[in-house]
Order: sequence, then structure tokens, then C-alpha cells
Amino acid sequence: MTQRKKSILIVDDNKDLLSVLDLVLTGQGWKVAVLSSPNQLSSELHKNQYDVILLDMNFQGKTSSGNEGLFWLSEVQKIDQDQAVVMITAYGDINLAVRSLQEGAVDFIDKAWDQQKILSTLETAWQISISKRQIRKLKSQRNHLSSKLSDQSPIYWGNSASIREVKALIEKVGKTDASVLILGENGTGKELVAQEIHRSSGREDEVFISVDMGSIPTSLFESEMFGYEKGAFTGALKAKAGRMFLADGGTLFLDEIGNLNHDLQSKLLRVLETHQIIPLGGQKIQPVDFRLITATNSPLPDQVNDGVFRQDLFYRLNTITITLPPLRERRDDIRGLITLFLEIYNNKHSRSFRIKDSDITILEKQPWPGNIRQLKHSIERAVILSDGQYINLEQTEYNNGIGLIQSRTSLNLADTEKKLISQALSQSKGNITKTAELLGINRSTVYDKIKKYGL
Repeated sequence: MTQRKKSILIVDDNKDLLSVLDLVLTGQGWKVAVLSSPNQLSSELHKNQYDVILLDMNFQGKTSSGNEGLFWLSEVQKIDQDQAVVMITAYGDINLAVRSLQEGAVDFIDKAWDQQKILSTLETAWQISISKRQIRKLKSQRNHLSSKLSDQSPIYWGNSASIREVKALIEKVGKTDASVLILGENGTGKELVAQEIHRSSGREDEVFISVDMGSIPTSLFESEMFGYEKGAFTGALKAKAGRMFLADGGTLFLDEIGNLNHDLQSKLLRVLETHQIIPLGGQKIQPVDFRLITATNSPLPDQVNDGVFRQDLFYRLNTITITLPPLRERRDDIRGLITLFLEIYNNKHSRSFRIKDSDITILEKQPWPGNIRQLKHSIERAVILSDGQYINLEQTEYNNGIGLIQSRTSLNLADTEKKLISQALSQSKGNITKTAELLGINRSTVYDKIKKYGL
């Protein structure tokens, strides 16, 4: 994770004081900006974010009431209620100091030069600023994550050679901050692998934000990813943090990245190059620092060659590429997966089913075009519908309504896949969303398969 400089905006009409403070604070590692008039304050805060604002209480030397400073303090709070503001005055009025604190300032100093006190006060204000912003980010992350709770299965590695290679690569990549592109068919566990990379990284104590790019309409991309300000569009009754802001400090996982259109690819690339975002309807730049992991079942190199996917973005995404094998290429792991899912769904549904060894052997021979996701759904269905001591294999036959392929049926993968999709379309009466749910794949893949098989 990168460490950025502490930033401060100093607003005072005493240009000599501005010069001295700029020199001293820059020497102490601060990033300093100055304004000699508060009239520019609002526009500046809409463009840039500062950790601390050092704000004069009296301008033009005409009054010592402090009303000007208090007015501009309230204007700052309208823009950002969590902004850390330190008031400064030449008069040292304790009543004025108390009033400014009551109205939201974090501290108060006077112009009687005490360099150590100034540095100490600003350092404390900076710590308060960091704490406030962290609390706000954590609240936003909590709200986001609470809406994303699911029964995600723990990752199961197994003993197949292909999955051992994947695990070894994850262990190497996890320790770095490199961008990772995960390739694999739907249902192979791409998000679980992304989570494992996150847990293996230096960001493991930070948030993991997952976004399905295929589920975000083009028109909502900016508001969802960058966030928006109150009033940015009809219905924006309050500001909302974007996914990229929520992922700050942690890991951002973009699933189905191949679904992103060309214009939106440019916007994503710009964020990756600048590490900055601007919420919709706002002007203030927000720095962001997240590790990016992406995934797709699309052939991105082919899309690059066809001009559908930007080559420069592709190179940014695939510093490291991890390809997950389909379940049919790791049949040695099916037994362990069945045992895991049976335990999970017995606990979830308060059951105590077992499975016969002979039934596991039958399930090991199935093609599982929906991969691990299809197997998981099939076991859950059997747990829900079975009676007695053992799960009923006939209940897995319907895997969310779709018959598994018995040994007497053709084992040709294309024939099997076509038959399953045809059955799902028939059962869902042509409803693509329902068909995708039955198959355990996404809508775009259903469309591709319909076109491929002429269904």
C-alpha cells in the first residue's frame, strides 16, 4: 500500500504568514496549498480534498469578531462534515476559541509564533481527520457488505495436479500487490480464488469488494463504481460512496471483466493510471489505493485482437494470469467437494444425511458443465428433498430442475451441454434469467450457448 503525504490547505490574508507556514510545513513533510482569500475556499474544496484546513478567523484586519471565520467554517462543513478544521486568530480570545470548537472546529491556535505548538496541533488534527474518514469509510463498507452476505462456500483445494498448480501460484502471487487476471469457465470458483489471494496479501485486514461487471448496466457504471454526490441526478437524495472508494486500502475484484464495453474500459484504465476518482456530480478528486483482481470466462486475447477489448487495459490487468480448470478435468476432487457441500447444507438445513459411496462414484462420472457451482446446487437440492438416512440420488438428478446425464447417455460434452440447455429453456419457458439460474451460469453465457447450438 502506498503512503501519501499529509495535506493541508491554509486560508489567511497575511501573505507573509502563508509563506512562513508553507516553508515550515513543507519541511515537515506536509503537502501544502494556500489561499489568501476565503472566497475561493468552496470551489477549491469541490476540486481537492485536504486532511486539514487551517482557517483564519478574521480577514482584511477590519474586525476581531471572528464571524468571518465562523461563517467559512460552516461553509466547509456543508461541503464535508468530517473535514478537520483548525482555526487561527491573532487575538487569542478564549470565548471565540470555545465557540469555534462548539461549531465544529477540531482545535484553535493563535498567531503568536510557537512553531512546536503549531506542528503538534496540526499533527493531532491530522490524526482526527484520518479517524473520521476511516470511520465513514468503514460505515460505508459495512453497509455495502451487509447487503452482500451469502453462503459462500470455503475454498476446497483437493489433490488433483491442476488445482495444486493453481494453489502454488496463488501462494506466490498473494504476497505481492500485482494485478491478477483469473480465467475459467463459470462455476469454477474464480471469486473464491480472488478471496484467497486477498487473504494471502498484505491487505488481508482490509476490505474485499466484489463487483459483477455483467450485472451493472452501462448507464450506472460511474455512479456504482465512482459514487455520486447528493443531487447528482434525479433520485440522488444523499451522497453514496462508490465501490472503488469502498475498496480503498483493500482489494477490488471485478468479475466478468470481459463484459465491460469499450468506453467504460477507458474510464477504468484512467483510474488505474491515476489512482484517483471523481464521484458523479462532484468535482473533488478522491485518491484511491486498491489491489485489482479481475476474472472472466471470455477469451480476452481474442477480444483484444478483434478490437473489442483495449490492449493497454488488458496488459494492466494480467500482470499475473491464473487459469482455473473445469470440474471435468479434476474429477479426483469431486468426492471431497461432495463431502464439503454435504456438511455445509446439512448444517444449513438442520439435516444429517450421508451419501452412499456408489452414488459418489456415479456423480464423479457426470460432465458438470456448470462446474463446482452446479455440483453445489445439486447437493443442496438433494439435502432439501431427500428422506431417510442417505441423500436420494434421484433428487440430484434434477439439479435445480435439470436432469444429470446418466451413464447410458452420450458422453459427448457438446451433446450433453446442448441437451441441458434445451431442457432448461423448456422448463423456464424461454425465460433467459430463469434458465441461467437453473444452469448455474450467467445470462450472457446462456445467450452465447443458444447461438452456438442454434436453440
